[in-house]
Amino acid sequence: MQLNELNIVAIGGGHGLGRVLSTLSFMRDQLTGIVATTDNGGSTGRLRKLSSSIAWGDLRNCLTQLVEHDSVGNQLFNYRFDGQDELGGHNLGNLILYGLDQIQSRPLDSIKLVRRLLRVKTQLFPMSETPTDLMAFYPQRRCRVGELSVDEMPIMPKNLMLAPLVKSLPQSIEAIENADLIILGPGSFLTSVIPPLLVRDIANALCKRRGHSVFLENIVAENSPAADLTLHEKLEWIESNVGCLPIDTVICQNKEMESPRVNVICRDLRCDAVPHHHDKEKLVAALMDCVSQLSEAPRLKAGGR
Repeated sequence: MQLNELNIVAIGGGHGLGRVLSTLSFMRDQLTGIVATTDNGGSTGRLRKLSSSIAWGDLRNCLTQLVEHDSVGNQLFNYRFDGQDELGGHNLGNLILYGLDQIQSRPLDSIKLVRRLLRVKTQLFPMSETPTDLMAFYPQRRCRVGELSVDEMPIMPKNLMLAPLVKSLPQSIEAIENADLIILGPGSFLTSVIPPLLVRDIANALCKRRGHSVFLENIVAENSPAADLTLHEKLEWIESNVGCLPIDTVICQNKEMESPRVNVICRDLRCDAVPHHHDKEKLVAALMDCVSQLSEAPRLKAGGR
């Protein structure tokens, strides 16, 4: 079994998901990305304050990583304005997507139009077309609202939820149901990996998945309380918040990671040029190793399901 024979769904946000999509872009329309839309910082956060909208930053990042680095489209959508005026700090790609959202009937139409303009074959879906924010609860039931606030938490929250609760696109659920391989991460655990899993119909589809689900750990420790969790604690936290353990295999850099609940593949995945990035060739090799193990044995059911 080869990667190019599979239907693959990658779920997450930020630069991590974009890196995975870029790595697997040779899959073209056999690859689907489901992107977090809860960011409330930077250019995206400023646009969300102007009018209620989904966060466009992560979607824009994924789109630009699916086109040639030196292409006009990449340069256009990644251009950031300098200065202290109203445009200062804004990303042109975010402004274009935000503007299209004002004239299109729905966010998905805006994404489809930009995909056509950039000639992106990979399907991209927002985790929801309805605006929502992260809400994190401390063990004492105090809470914080918004990704920026969650990122700054000094301790691990007991629970995360979306406010308001939202639904995903039917196309996202269909993609998960038809996926042979599902990839979660890498990226910020609380604000990139987890938000799409809090959408109830996405969580339900992952719990009932027929495909194999892989969690990509970060190369280096992230700057959040999740960095202090062991793999076992991270899996327990996911299961508690999602309602199941939607992971069958963990691919990681740390050779000391192990778990009785999931398959663990440890190897050097570091990119020499950018040490905190996954090397594309090494990542493809690790995924192929995972897939080859699947073809030799029955699927490992996470958590003994």
